[in-house]
Amino acid sequence: MNTTTRQRPSAVLLTPAAEARIAALMSAAPEGAIGVKLSTPRRGCSGLAYSVDYVTEAQGFDERIETPGGLFFIDAASVLYLIGSTMDWVEDDFAAGFVFQNPNAKGTCGCGESFTI
Repeated sequence: MNTTTRQRPSAVLLTPAAEARIAALMSAAPEGAIGVKLSTPRRGCSGLAYSVDYVTEAQGFDERIETPGGLFFIDAASVLYLIGSTMDWVEDDFAAGFVFQNPNAKGTCGCGESFTI
Protein backbone atom coordinates (compact mmCIF):
# COMPACT_ATOMS: atom_id res chain seq x y z
CA MET A 1 0.00 0.00 0.00
CA ASN A 2 1.34 3.41 -1.00
CA THR A 3 1.15 5.89 1.88
CA THR A 4 2.46 8.85 -0.10
CA THR A 5 0.00 11.72 -0.13
CA ARG A 6 -0.20 14.08 -3.03
CA GLN A 7 -0.63 17.76 -2.25
CA ARG A 8 -3.81 19.23 -3.71
CA PRO A 9 -3.17 22.04 -6.20
CA SER A 10 -4.20 25.54 -5.12
CA ALA A 11 -7.60 26.80 -6.27
CA VAL A 12 -5.93 29.90 -7.76
CA LEU A 13 -2.63 30.11 -9.61
CA LEU A 14 -0.64 33.22 -8.72
CA THR A 15 1.64 34.64 -11.39
CA PRO A 16 5.10 35.89 -10.40
CA ALA A 17 3.79 39.47 -10.74
CA ALA A 18 0.90 38.71 -8.36
CA GLU A 19 3.30 37.14 -5.86
CA ALA A 20 5.55 40.21 -6.09
CA ARG A 21 2.56 42.48 -5.44
CA ILE A 22 1.56 40.40 -2.40
CA ALA A 23 5.13 40.80 -1.12
CA ALA A 24 4.90 44.58 -1.64
CA LEU A 25 1.55 44.71 0.15
CA MET A 26 2.88 42.70 3.07
CA SER A 27 5.98 44.89 3.37
CA ALA A 28 3.66 47.88 3.89
CA ALA A 29 0.92 45.99 5.78
CA PRO A 30 -0.74 47.52 8.81
CA GLU A 31 0.30 46.15 12.18
CA GLY A 32 -1.34 42.84 12.95
CA ALA A 33 -1.89 41.79 9.33
CA ILE A 34 -0.90 38.17 8.75
CA GLY A 35 -1.62 38.03 5.04
CA VAL A 36 -3.76 39.06 2.11
CA LYS A 37 -7.15 37.47 1.36
CA LEU A 38 -9.12 37.08 -1.86
CA SER A 39 -12.89 36.91 -1.61
CA THR A 40 -15.86 37.31 -3.95
CA PRO A 41 -18.47 39.48 -2.21
CA ARG A 42 -21.84 40.05 -3.85
CA ARG A 43 -21.74 43.44 -5.54
CA GLY A 44 -21.44 45.14 -8.89
CA CYS A 45 -23.48 44.88 -12.07
CA SER A 46 -23.00 41.12 -12.55
CA GLY A 47 -23.39 39.94 -8.96
CA LEU A 48 -19.91 38.96 -7.70
CA ALA A 49 -16.73 41.02 -7.46
CA TYR A 50 -13.12 40.25 -6.65
CA SER A 51 -11.91 41.75 -3.37
CA VAL A 52 -8.35 41.63 -2.00
CA ASP A 53 -7.86 42.79 1.59
CA TYR A 54 -5.48 42.44 4.52
CA VAL A 55 -6.43 39.86 7.15
CA THR A 56 -5.47 39.75 10.80
CA GLU A 57 -6.45 36.16 11.56
CA ALA A 58 -6.79 32.94 9.63
CA GLN A 59 -10.23 31.37 9.29
CA GLY A 60 -10.35 27.58 9.63
CA PHE A 61 -11.77 26.73 6.20
CA ASP A 62 -10.00 29.39 4.13
CA GLU A 63 -7.47 28.11 1.60
CA ARG A 64 -3.94 29.12 2.54
CA ILE A 65 -1.16 29.61 -0.02
CA GLU A 66 2.37 30.37 1.07
CA THR A 67 4.06 32.82 -1.29
CA PRO A 68 7.65 34.10 -1.10
CA GLY A 69 6.35 37.46 0.19
CA GLY A 70 3.71 36.31 2.66
CA LEU A 71 0.53 34.35 3.18
CA PHE A 72 -2.30 34.49 0.67
CA PHE A 73 -5.75 33.30 1.71
CA ILE A 74 -8.82 32.48 -0.35
CA ASP A 75 -12.16 32.88 1.38
CA ALA A 76 -13.72 29.45 1.92
CA ALA A 77 -17.08 30.60 0.55
CA SER A 78 -15.37 31.85 -2.64
CA VAL A 79 -13.19 28.85 -3.51
CA LEU A 80 -15.81 27.14 -5.70
CA TYR A 81 -16.16 30.32 -7.80
CA LEU A 82 -12.39 30.56 -8.26
CA ILE A 83 -11.13 27.01 -8.93
CA GLY A 84 -8.79 27.03 -11.92
CA SER A 85 -8.39 30.81 -11.95
CA THR A 86 -5.18 32.72 -12.52
CA MET A 87 -4.50 35.92 -10.58
CA ASP A 88 -2.06 38.39 -12.11
CA TRP A 89 -0.87 41.92 -11.28
CA VAL A 90 -0.89 44.28 -14.26
CA GLU A 91 0.39 47.86 -14.43
CA ASP A 92 0.36 50.28 -17.33
CA ASP A 93 0.55 54.05 -17.72
CA PHE A 94 -3.04 54.57 -16.57
CA ALA A 95 -4.00 51.79 -14.16
CA ALA A 96 -2.68 49.06 -11.92
CA GLY A 97 -4.52 46.16 -10.38
CA PHE A 98 -5.08 42.47 -9.98
CA VAL A 99 -6.49 40.81 -13.09
CA PHE A 100 -8.30 37.47 -12.98
CA GLN A 101 -8.67 34.82 -15.65
CA ASN A 102 -11.59 32.81 -14.26
CA PRO A 103 -12.85 29.82 -16.28
CA ASN A 104 -15.96 29.66 -14.06
CA ALA A 105 -17.22 33.14 -14.96
CA LYS A 106 -20.12 33.00 -17.41
CA GLY A 107 -20.11 36.75 -17.95
CA THR A 108 -18.65 40.04 -16.75
CA CYS A 109 -19.98 43.56 -16.55
CA GLY A 110 -18.85 46.20 -19.04
CA CYS A 111 -16.41 47.81 -16.61
CA GLY A 112 -14.81 44.45 -15.70
CA GLU A 113 -15.35 44.94 -11.97
CA SER A 114 -17.80 42.09 -11.43
CA PHE A 115 -18.71 38.68 -12.84
CA THR A 116 -21.47 36.10 -12.83
CA ILE A 117 -21.27 32.33 -12.40
